[in-house]
Amino acid sequence: MTEIIAEHRIYARPEHCISRANISPNAVKVLYRLKNAGYRACLVGGGVRDLLLGREPKDFDIATDAHPEDVKALFGNCRLIGRRFRLAHVHFGREIIEVATFRGLHEGETEDEDGQLDAKGRILRDNVYGTIEEDVERRDFTVNALYYDVSDFSVLDYVGGVEDLQSGMIRMIGDPERRYREDPVRMLRAVRFAAKLGLRIHPETEAPLFELSHLLDDIPSSRLFEEVLKLFMSGFGVQAFETLRHYGLFEHLFPDTEEALSREEDDFPHMLLIRALESTDARIAEDKPVTPAFLYAALLWEPFRERYASMRANEPDIEDHRALNMAADAVTREQVRSTSVPKRFSLPMREIWFLQWRLDQRQGKRPMRLIGHPRFRAAYDFLLLRRDAGEEELTELCDWWTRFQTVGEAERQKMLGSTAPGKRRRRRRGATKPIAARAD
Repeated sequence: MTEIIAEHRIYARPEHCISRANISPNAVKVLYRLKNAGYRACLVGGGVRDLLLGREPKDFDIATDAHPEDVKALFGNCRLIGRRFRLAHVHFGREIIEVATFRGLHEGETEDEDGQLDAKGRILRDNVYGTIEEDVERRDFTVNALYYDVSDFSVLDYVGGVEDLQSGMIRMIGDPERRYREDPVRMLRAVRFAAKLGLRIHPETEAPLFELSHLLDDIPSSRLFEEVLKLFMSGFGVQAFETLRHYGLFEHLFPDTEEALSREEDDFPHMLLIRALESTDARIAEDKPVTPAFLYAALLWEPFRERYASMRANEPDIEDHRALNMAADAVTREQVRSTSVPKRFSLPMREIWFLQWRLDQRQGKRPMRLIGHPRFRAAYDFLLLRRDAGEEELTELCDWWTRFQTVGEAERQKMLGSTAPGKRRRRRRGATKPIAARAD
């Protein structure tokens, strides 16, 4: 068929380390039910790759010659999803086994209802089904195009993926430039796999990254948001960040942040982002919870701080809380043009920002109210992050809040001091004191 298929190699069970004992029992169940119904079914992609590397796969995907409707007929717990490419999701409680039909090849630009490419070669619809050999050519990187065949427990390698794993290489299947144009998100995937697996990007796969980064501007912001989470919240965020900047990809995900980085002084805000990503990586390694709200607070902090400072300079009489809100609105509005920021994350992000100013107010009952705020801990951690990233003037404030959280009630009262009765009466009548702006 093609020169890709000429490289076809079968690794029999004694030649590889994959065991069914290391595969999700639910995935095994799906594989065998498809097989027993007369369909070909293989574990494919990252699950096979990770098993060969001795890693624990995050999920298990299956490729088959059964069409989505056939899969749904076999599994009462199956849901069909997707328009760009139809997939079957087989639900087992919280675990979902994704089943995809072998994809076929697009023959140039087409307006067929099942498969469609635009004038730039980007795939718009992808419901073209084919054989396993064609499915191989539709996959992105060789290390992701390995199949574990449940019928004889062999690993099928059509593109030299096993050798690339052994040599530590990420290599695109087919012509890299054409494949990136088909789906520009593959550029982010190349970076993600290189960072996650500690592999090098093959020179031919790497070269177009410097030239085609602008193609990301045409990708829906909601899809790029999901890719950002995979890049920065999977335990290898620092390496992913540095690699994205190396190839000029980061500026298309966070343009205002990249602009701020180009003006950095004393290694700030670069060090702030590194510290935030290091903290996230460490928490993931320790199996602690992480949230995109904190990550986005760090990624967009400098654009927000600069916008706020500009508003205060241009409109000195503007109320502080209004300036903070206007700055946050402007930064968020600009960011969602590149990557979406769902409200369930953007609202906590704003609270983390605004609390940076409120943490400087340590008189009266304010500290006790603040310590009970749902975002207090995240805001406190962010304050420490800023100090560790180079804002040494925050040291005394950080030490005060650290001590305030650990001492007893009597000592807290000494730290708080007293509040004048007149101020208490004004607050009860509803008067508000502007949030003090920090001098930068």
